[in-house]
Amino acid sequence: MPLRTRLGAYGERVAVRVLTDAGLTVLDRNWRCRAGELDVVAREGSALVFCEVKARTAQGFGHPVEAVTPAKQRRLRQLASAWLAEHDHHAPDLRFDVVGVLVPAIGPARVTHLRNAF
Repeated sequence: MPLRTRLGAYGERVAVRVLTDAGLTVLDRNWRCRAGELDVVAREGSALVFCEVKARTAQGFGHPVEAVTPAKQRRLRQLASAWLAEHDHHAPDLRFDVVGVLVPAIGPARVTHLRNAF
């Protein structure tokens, strides 16, 4: 498995742990359709949370959360609409979170959870 794939999978495992520790209930992981993939779909109280996870080993290209550009945000909104059309989950609130996981060569991962990021 390529390093990038392993890093992404590790970042998602760390993010799910952070989200569940914060009280969110994970409903779906790595949901795919023709338009792309949602990393994590969760519920927190009355909100459905669509969460994008970005993992990096260094900040040479900026913090991982900075990789969620306006174009990526538009795609995530489209993916959320597709997920909602396919699932029977209703919630009065929809939220988009971003979890950035910085994995240094030495030491534990550093996690940034941006709630309602966009």
